[in-house]
Amino acid sequence: MQTTDLIKVAIDDVPPNRKRGGDLRVLLSPKTCGATSGFMGVGTLEPGEFVSEHYHPHSEEFFHTIRGRILLRIDGRELILEPGESFMVPIGVRHRIENPGDEQAFVAFFLSPLAPRPELGHVDCEPLPGEGTLPEVGGAG
Repeated sequence: MQTTDLIKVAIDDVPPNRKRGGDLRVLLSPKTCGATSGFMGVGTLEPGEFVSEHYHPHSEEFFHTIRGRILLRIDGRELILEPGESFMVPIGVRHRIENPGDEQAFVAFFLSPLAPRPELGHVDCEPLPGEGTLPEVGGAG
């Protein structure tokens, strides 16, 4: 990709991924803009919604709360992120994201570095919302 290519991606340009809970949208990634070092997106969680527990064997994950409150369950510990607060989940650490509040929460996330292949980037640790079994380790996501 040349530096003269200007690629802009809007939230409405990306369909929501609800597989693991909430409304997650990967905005800037190898597929959308040719990113080579990581990917960035946003998540919307209604009150009581969550993103199921998982970990990334190759990537750190950075969160920044924009609106509402986010409860991060990190390797058995809890941390609340208020608007304007950020947190990094280290490589290989299990985490779950929840909205404990009574208003919609909106969070930005970034993962880096990229896994060697997309199917190796995400490992689920609990049944996905609406499903009774764990998907295969390293399943597509």
